[in-house]
Amino acid sequence: SLVGSEMCKETGANEDGNLQRFEFIAYSMKYSQGDVDTAIKQLDQLLQDSSVEKEKDTLYYLRGNAYRKKGDWKQALDNYQYAIEINPDSPAVQARKMVIDILNFYHKDMFNQ
Repeated sequence: SLVGSEMCKETGANEDGNLQRFEFIAYSMKYSQGDVDTAIKQLDQLLQDSSVEKEKDTLYYLRGNAYRKKGDWKQALDNYQYAIEINPDSPAVQARKMVIDILNFYHKDMFNQ
């Protein structure tokens, strides 16, 4: 039936594969500083993939985290903002606020150029 095939599409192996890739990327970022660049490259590639449309906010959030780890605050904020635009309930809302708080505290002059 059409409904059955739609359900398969929604819960198919492709999505599970994406989820596993996301978890792997999140894991590599969390436990190994050296893998952040690799994680960013993987996220860049995943964001080009039309099969991840539903998870784009998660990808932007993860990429924001990766840039934050590198100390690239602008890219971190940009990626969090992309995630929030797609999903206003994204954990990127808190992450973005935290980065802004950090920048306001440590880099007051950065915003006054």
